[in-house]
Amino acid sequence: MNVNSREAVAAVAEDGRLVDIGEEEKIKKYLSFEDEAGREVYWHSTSHIMAQAVKRLFPEAKLAIGPAIEEGFYYDFDLPRSLTDEDLEKIEEEMRKIIQADLPFKRREISREEAQKIFAERGETYKLEILKEIEEDTVSIYEEGEFLDLCRGPHVPSTGYIKAFKLLSVSGAYWRGKEDNPMLQRIYGISFDSEEKLQAFLTQREEAKKRDHRRLGKELDLFSLHEEGPGFPFFHPKGMVVINTLLDLWRREHLRRGYQEVKTPMILDRALWEQSGHWEHYRDNMYFTKIDDRDFAIKPMNCPGGILIFKSQLHSYRELPLRWAELGLVHRHELSGVLHGLMRVRCFTQDDAHIFMETHQIKQEIIGVIDLADYFYRLFGFSYEIELSTRPENSMGSDEMWELATRSLEEALKELKIDYRINPGEGAFYGPKIDFHLRDCLGRRWQCGTIQLDFAMPEKFDLYYIGEDGDRHRPVMLHRTVLGSVERFLGILIEQFAGAFPLWLAPVQVVILPIAERHLDYAREIKDLLFSEEIRVEVNDENATLGAKIRKAEMEKVPYLAIVGDREMENRTLSIRKRKKGDLGSFALDELLKNLKKEIEEKVID
Repeated sequence: MNVNSREAVAAVAEDGRLVDIGEEEKIKKYLSFEDEAGREVYWHSTSHIMAQAVKRLFPEAKLAIGPAIEEGFYYDFDLPRSLTDEDLEKIEEEMRKIIQADLPFKRREISREEAQKIFAERGETYKLEILKEIEEDTVSIYEEGEFLDLCRGPHVPSTGYIKAFKLLSVSGAYWRGKEDNPMLQRIYGISFDSEEKLQAFLTQREEAKKRDHRRLGKELDLFSLHEEGPGFPFFHPKGMVVINTLLDLWRREHLRRGYQEVKTPMILDRALWEQSGHWEHYRDNMYFTKIDDRDFAIKPMNCPGGILIFKSQLHSYRELPLRWAELGLVHRHELSGVLHGLMRVRCFTQDDAHIFMETHQIKQEIIGVIDLADYFYRLFGFSYEIELSTRPENSMGSDEMWELATRSLEEALKELKIDYRINPGEGAFYGPKIDFHLRDCLGRRWQCGTIQLDFAMPEKFDLYYIGEDGDRHRPVMLHRTVLGSVERFLGILIEQFAGAFPLWLAPVQVVILPIAERHLDYAREIKDLLFSEEIRVEVNDENATLGAKIRKAEMEKVPYLAIVGDREMENRTLSIRKRKKGDLGSFALDELLKNLKKEIEEKVID
């Protein structure tokens, strides 16, 4: 890459640090927009340009934070009034002026005291609050023109590097995500290194809106959300059909692979959560209650309950590995600002499993879980990427435990010849993990399954089994999910299929449409016959035209329509229409039933 061209947006120093171009003499490599780290720099730089534009148009605005996110960027502002769509257009126009001016991003390192003086003079109270928490004596600031911001960087060399951008939306966001802090206005945006990429993104975004699971969930009568239970979804009969069909498959596949199902209580004594480490590491995300003057917590995770089952009896090495699966309802205290349909809720069903095993069984068990996850994801048409997350700062367990656990996960991935990337410091507090990130039909990324290898919990709970030598030995524990949150996975599936579920998963598989009232008895007879063969079927007996009935069934995204009139009654047949394919012709009931069962059995994805 030519560093003098505008392809290079940032650089990696020889010590691995991400730096500004020209900041370091010893550069390991240069980054472009095509690199993930390069995109983050690009988006973060655009957020600064947006903040500069906001300050020009609203001098009274106070700056909070403006990071790059998974897809684009945002910046939080304290403003005297709510922003409108017209305001966003004005901000965009000002951003274009800043980009056209090609202002250089200038980095300066100053003392923390000097920074405090600068931001105090500017009335930037949120920046002062951030500065109070910085322990270093020196901090970095970035300037472009008259604008100045507290920032570690790096940034693109100048504002003119930004080729195409769009401000997407405004929402409320509590400062630092805490509800007792001031409500700020968060402006979301996106930028690209070409206009073509931006237009492709906007087209995809419009398609994503059409697939929004919240809208489709309401239109298809799958679930609802209510102010009486924010973050606690209500599932309707049709939604439960989809969930139960999914879980029936989940149970069959787990049974086939040697899992046994368990169930643990939702409320457990505080002492258990203290022993597991959740009280120290996860307390802010938990709900609590008192029973008979004792402190209890509503479980945010299933693992301590599984551990108690293991401890309830003596185990031999001959039993291992023990694969215990649980569809456990967990509760987590998510802030109201992050709740999002089924994607971010406060209670969900975790398709958990805990595997207790000997050390020499680790690699094979990890491979088995990867194979199971691969089966489910490919069944629904997802490709996926894998991340290996390593030890976080706030963790428990010895260095030796963490090294062994991390090495075991890596060895399994290498044996399967699976590409993966390292996500430093993002492991669970008790062990490293493998995360599965699904790609849907629009190219969007969803984190679902996880495999977490744990040497710490068996130690904390003094778990043991009797080995071949007759002595006590410490088992290794593997925590894993495949779907992750069942509710979230349903939301992903709704958007993946745009509500048009494949036949085997559809809440209603066939709708029978009698042309006139005289055809109702025949329609109901067919319904009873199909129902007896476990086909989910309905009859539309409304006093409406055939065209209206067809449109209603299509709106409800029913896979098969069976039309019955005089000819069909006389011949004991059905006229079949299939979603996306139109008229298929006339079928005898036996022929139709055979085709339906075959498609259901093979779990065909349209």
